[in-house]
Amino acid sequence: MKKELIVSYEDDLTKIALLEDGRLCELHEEEDKNDFVVGDLFIGKVKKLAPNLNAAFVNIGYDKDAFLHYQDLGPQYLTYRKFLKDSVSKKQTSSSLKNFEIQPEIDKNGTVDKIIAKDDIVLLQITKEPISTKGPRISTQISLTGRFLVLIPFDNKVSISKKIGSSEEKVRLRTLINSIKPEGFGVIIRTVAEGKKVADLHNDMNQLIQKWENTFKNIQKNKVPSKVLSEDDKASSILRDNFNQDFVNIICDDEQMVNEMKNYLEVIAPERKNIVQFYDSHIPLLEYYNVEKQLKQSFGKHVNIPSSKGAYLVIEHTEALHVIDVNSGNNITAGNTANKEHALNVNKMAATEIARQLRLRDMGGIIVVDFIDMTNPDHRKDLYEHFRTEMSRDKARHKILPPSKFGLIQITRQRNRPEKQIDTKEENPNKDGEIVAPIVIVERMGETIRNIMQKEKGKLFLHVHPFVEAYLTKGMKSIQMKWFLKYKKWVTIIPRDSFRYLEYKIYNSKKEELSGYSN
Repeated sequence: MKKELIVSYEDDLTKIALLEDGRLCELHEEEDKNDFVVGDLFIGKVKKLAPNLNAAFVNIGYDKDAFLHYQDLGPQYLTYRKFLKDSVSKKQTSSSLKNFEIQPEIDKNGTVDKIIAKDDIVLLQITKEPISTKGPRISTQISLTGRFLVLIPFDNKVSISKKIGSSEEKVRLRTLINSIKPEGFGVIIRTVAEGKKVADLHNDMNQLIQKWENTFKNIQKNKVPSKVLSEDDKASSILRDNFNQDFVNIICDDEQMVNEMKNYLEVIAPERKNIVQFYDSHIPLLEYYNVEKQLKQSFGKHVNIPSSKGAYLVIEHTEALHVIDVNSGNNITAGNTANKEHALNVNKMAATEIARQLRLRDMGGIIVVDFIDMTNPDHRKDLYEHFRTEMSRDKARHKILPPSKFGLIQITRQRNRPEKQIDTKEENPNKDGEIVAPIVIVERMGETIRNIMQKEKGKLFLHVHPFVEAYLTKGMKSIQMKWFLKYKKWVTIIPRDSFRYLEYKIYNSKKEELSGYSN
């Protein structure tokens, strides 16, 4: 499978699109001012206890207090508390955990009020970003994730991913990691470590140890509450978790970010760093790779199933769960064997699209899928196995139950970030009130372009809705050509799928916005 990573930076917002064989499968957005990212480490102060929930609310500098459940304290909570206390008081002078006194483990069935008190300071990690009216979800079980390894303080075990099948490789990795891991730390060996050289694993270990050392230094000098370690930026974290030989292109329109990604690949895969390319064009990057177009097609209540000849999904959101109905359209009728085979094929195509939709929208919680009815038990088994295979590319923790006797498949999927919602509908400009007539907008564009041309000597680029672009460029005597004959300068017109009907923006050759209008 050919993977491409498209990274676009605009107006303090980074958009990261993951394409698989040209199909948009994941979209992540990260604001420059986003202070709460999954994986970040903070020191916070317990604001209040909630014994009825067996939890505590912790102030970490967000307007909503973070939620800390007793089960998220972890067995080594008392050891973390002692380390934090000693570090803040400067009694602990080094980030090394060698000979650090390990405290007794807490009772896994205990209560929060027996372990935590109001105003306690805690070292914690973000496990779920703020969603809706809820604050971040946090844990005091710290783990530092690298490309090949996960470093766990106060734990001496070395664990290996179950997906590594070779017993010889497991022995090699375990022996190697035991020889290089620092005392007082446990390690989880990730699947991507299989077959890697000693130097690669050692370098990854050193980077994780450096992260822990930076955390220790920030604990000693920072106030409470504050961030003491930032997770990798989104582009680097996606490279860390997804990068493999399937990637053929990583394209970014920000030169600084291109250099950062090349530096990251220089460490983890120096032979592949040249797949990172800088994109410099007046056609926006997401438009050029049809990301905006696919977003419009992929979100909304009804989603077409590719290559299914009219079948589509109906996706409904309720307070308690998500419901997805597979609708065959008009191309399946009950009865003969051919239609039964066709129903299986449509269901398989639907399963592939559903797996993509879950990743793209980052849908979480309980999802119930109503596939087209199939009476053949072998067909139901075939569909179930196909669905599991399609979902295996999903990094979010999930579980899929076999089809019920009603033909329903139930899924639970973990969600760490707010669900992606993109409105594919636009307000009807003629429904209420008054709007500027389209011909007036076109005249305004012409006047604006004339005024700008008196100041700007370089090229001009007019970004408009695709319908407007078609209107401005149609025919030999198009409006675009009339502007050229009138002003003696060519205006390049670029269609934008993300624009509203009468919206337009004018840019110069340096990609600086000079003027615009939004209806």
